[in-house]
Amino acid sequence: MIRKRPRAQKTRPANSRGHAGKRGNMAKVAGILGKKVGMTQLFDAKGEVRPATVLQAGPCVVTQAKSALRDGYESAQLGLIEFVKEKRLTQPMRGHFAKHNLPPVKFLREVPIEVDDSKQQADRQQADANIKIGDRVLVEVLEGERFVDITGISKGRGFAGVVKRHHFGGGPKSHGSMFQITGSIGSSAFPSRVFKGMRMSGHLGHGRVTVRNLRILGVDKEENLLVVEGSVPGPNGGYLIINKAKKPPRERRGFAGATTVDPLKAAKRAAKKG
Repeated sequence: MIRKRPRAQKTRPANSRGHAGKRGNMAKVAGILGKKVGMTQLFDAKGEVRPATVLQAGPCVVTQAKSALRDGYESAQLGLIEFVKEKRLTQPMRGHFAKHNLPPVKFLREVPIEVDDSKQQADRQQADANIKIGDRVLVEVLEGERFVDITGISKGRGFAGVVKRHHFGGGPKSHGSMFQITGSIGSSAFPSRVFKGMRMSGHLGHGRVTVRNLRILGVDKEENLLVVEGSVPGPNGGYLIINKAKKPPRERRGFAGATTVDPLKAAKRAAKKG
């Protein structure tokens, strides 16, 4: 008869960081994890309406730090702190968190580390030392940024036709015609086959989508909320990766906002003073 060995109950030490991570330092990373709250609209100073999306950005905790010497590249693995039952996690993930006394988290992703290009070699070693497992990451990492890149999983649309999937124009809508059919997909004699990549009906959505250069409209540090202009991939409550914009757009000269000086008005004021 085989006897099962009783499992030893794991006890979390008293110096465990917990969900809040208040004792940890702020990690210098170029992104943060979050969730989509919903869409709304805001009015700017000119009275124009702007579509906006409210995001919950953090709080996050650093669960693993990867270095170029050990892993071949530099990044920080973040976990979005939220209430998760430990029994919902797999045994390897439980061991991954218990190794460093971390709270159980569900959503894990890697984000790049901020390194100054002017002194890379010295700063890379310093960045590895600054990024410590257990450090907290809040929405404050995006303070001072104007644009962000957001990655998420788009909404699944199921099996869709060519009009909805590839924006085909369709056939005539008069009586006796089939409007949303695919139509001919290839020749009969030559090449006697269908070319690869032919646009046809199939699965639509539920894929990784990145929207770049979304303008930041507001940051709420107390509630860890981020408001961006425009739409974000995924449904409400979907997980997102929010990174600082890799290639932010250049502001056109004379269209940078209220701080721009109108040369015509400045000349008129100078003429009046003279």
